[in-house]
Amino acid sequence: MVFVTIIIGLLPSFLMVILGGILRPRLSTNAWQGLDKLNFEILFPTLIFVAASSRPLSPSDLIGIGPAVWLILSAGLVLGYLARPFGPQKFRDFAGAWQTAWRFNTAMGFVAIATIAGAPAGILAVAVGMAIPVANMFAVLALSKGAGNWKATLIKIVTNPFLIASLAGVAVGLTGLKIHSVLMAPLEMLSQAAIPVALISVGATMNWGALAKLNRFSVIIVGTKLIVLPALTFIACLALDVELMLASTLVLFAALPTATAAHVLASGFGADRELAATLVAQSTLISAATLPLWITAVTVLL
Repeated sequence: MVFVTIIIGLLPSFLMVILGGILRPRLSTNAWQGLDKLNFEILFPTLIFVAASSRPLSPSDLIGIGPAVWLILSAGLVLGYLARPFGPQKFRDFAGAWQTAWRFNTAMGFVAIATIAGAPAGILAVAVGMAIPVANMFAVLALSKGAGNWKATLIKIVTNPFLIASLAGVAVGLTGLKIHSVLMAPLEMLSQAAIPVALISVGATMNWGALAKLNRFSVIIVGTKLIVLPALTFIACLALDVELMLASTLVLFAALPTATAAHVLASGFGADRELAATLVAQSTLISAATLPLWITAVTVLL
């Protein structure tokens, strides 16, 4: 019964993704790219800031969340490398695909967190803020091996709107500062637009035939992200008796499909863009089955 409830809770979001696929021909490629730019630069950073600043934070929150998400990312890095013998011979092409084993879809995270009792969106916002620079740093270091303007990319990481919004929201949470409602009202309005815009855009840019391209390499990469990482996180949270809200958020974070923009970074370094885009589509599509299972597990067993 819990599983059915979670499926029903996630169904509108997946229908939005399908709607994006239907609407794709209605807009030009430039229009969809502009929509992604709007979401990346304004809407989603606003959502992250509002979520992170909406609850008081203490240094202990950061100490508990930061190392945990870094360990999850590191596990994805190490375990994803097991696919190396089955992947492209050229290391840069492999690195473009490898990054999808640890990077994560922030939009799907904020959709899914609402289905967990208590909806700890503030904890997720802190987790995202702590994870973004490390996840991107891992990807840049892998892709820049032997080539690529890695210094310029590192500057982009530091100026990433998601990172800036996360740090700003965490700072507000730590200081206990109350932002006047006149200022918060437009921010909340912008934040409410972020998720539907992101979901429609994902559907419009997704390769819906990617499931037909599953092979040993992609099974290892996608399996690491959607099955192995959340399983390890779940076991660790049980063994360490992690507080319920934090444990639920960490398992959800680990279970998220990979970042939809992973293929963009791969292309920027001259890696195989199509391979990375295929893995993004596979991860997103398969997560429609795996994500509800993990949310059910944390709801019932934690």
